[in-house]
Amino acid sequence: MAPAPPDTEQLLDRASHGDGTARQQLLTRHRQRLRKMIALRLDRRLAARVDPSDVVQETLAEADKKLPAFLRERPLPFYPWLRQIAFDRLAKLHRRHLHASKRNARREEPGVLNLPDESALELAGRLMDRSSSPSRHLLREELCQRVQDALARLNERDREVLVLRYLEQLSTKELAKVLGITEGAVKVRHLRALERLRGLLGEDLGE
Repeated sequence: MAPAPPDTEQLLDRASHGDGTARQQLLTRHRQRLRKMIALRLDRRLAARVDPSDVVQETLAEADKKLPAFLRERPLPFYPWLRQIAFDRLAKLHRRHLHASKRNARREEPGVLNLPDESALELAGRLMDRSSSPSRHLLREELCQRVQDALARLNERDREVLVLRYLEQLSTKELAKVLGITEGAVKVRHLRALERLRGLLGEDLGE
């Protein structure tokens, strides 16, 4: 049986001792996860001008330059740190290409971008029961649209915690680091966001 690949902490330890291979593995192992995050948050008006893969490459190049400082200080777990670099680059792209004002660029909740319709639809699907049959297909589409409409009515803070949990699939620990709150607060915020969503959907769809 082949040995299990080293986990992130092992790679960080090796990289901090000058292991170049471990350094490269660190910078590439989350490539697909970063691309998913960028793609689901990229405004569709930028689709013809911005390739998520290019943003990933730029993120990894920047992370490579900043990695020695990260290894010394460890301000965050590795993936939330890497994700923050990608998120900051994406926010700059939105401001540059869409001419967003400073007021729009700064959200009440740090690290929030508007969610494209396609991503909101994906989130609606994730929040719904995935079991379905051909006879229920039309009904499911209608329900998904209602969930999407309800998500649009949630405040940014509530919607963001659902995006991070169900689309980016961050763990509770990662969510806490990204949002700058405790793990207990993450669980409370997540539960309240779901409760508010159920309230918007009404008793017939709230489950």
